[in-house]
Amino acid sequence: MVAIMAELSQPPDTAMLHIENLHKSFGQLHAVRGLSLRVEAGEIYGFLGPNGAGKTTTLSMIAGLLVPDQGRIRLLDGLVPTDPQARFQLGLAPQALALYNGLSARENLRFFGQLFGLSGKTLASAMERVLALTHLDDRADDRVSAYSGGMKRRLNLAVALLHQPALLLLDEPTVGVDPQSRNLLLEAIEQLRDAGHAIVYTTHYMEEVERLADRIGIMDHGQLLAEGSLSELLQQHGGPYQVRWYHQGQWTHCETDNPAAWLQQQPFDSENDQVQILPPDLEQVFLHLTGKQLRD
Repeated sequence: MVAIMAELSQPPDTAMLHIENLHKSFGQLHAVRGLSLRVEAGEIYGFLGPNGAGKTTTLSMIAGLLVPDQGRIRLLDGLVPTDPQARFQLGLAPQALALYNGLSARENLRFFGQLFGLSGKTLASAMERVLALTHLDDRADDRVSAYSGGMKRRLNLAVALLHQPALLLLDEPTVGVDPQSRNLLLEAIEQLRDAGHAIVYTTHYMEEVERLADRIGIMDHGQLLAEGSLSELLQQHGGPYQVRWYHQGQWTHCETDNPAAWLQQQPFDSENDQVQILPPDLEQVFLHLTGKQLRD
């Protein structure tokens, strides 16, 4: 009875996504091993990991496309991804574009919106909203086959947003896009976060995670190696500063936790010497934890 009362007294779980001890194997391959994490409303969770780390498998389980071997995935209100109502909470923009090239952007949106049960003025309003957000309103009636890669990526995001999902899953959303489209996509994602959406974001671009993510999870071999804000990861796993000193015609390189103290110990000539001090960055954290380049 005491245990039951204690459980009832617990506040409701307000996380948009709550994963506990998730496992998934394909034969002898352990793709995800003991993964646990939370994503709150108004938060971007950046997933980093080398190819084969288990990121896409994880997103597929969150989206209900794969069933975990073990562990729990809970969405808001305690729904599981395979619940029919869960699809109204989830928006997925997959790495492989899910669009019909023979249709216009507006026709694609109308088709996918109807799959989510939208119709009439509600659907029309939703279409205009996502077209404006992704800056495609001036090309909405053009066939997708005439779109650039960046425009297709933006439309892929627009489709995922039609039904205003609480949780948005973005798998490599800027792969192969031009700089202008990339910036438009990142701005749109920031607006979604500010509007209260929870976003899980996987990418191969460190600078995107540094710009967007409120928290970062670094994954390899199916396991979460570290998690935290950028500043927390840099402090815990970033390592020393990199110092390059040009003195008497040659460069010297060193690593130190205190560049100012190190320079004070050197015969530094402020008129002729040059110094470059590079603080630890996310790439150093990633290499320290995984021992690999991100694209390995």
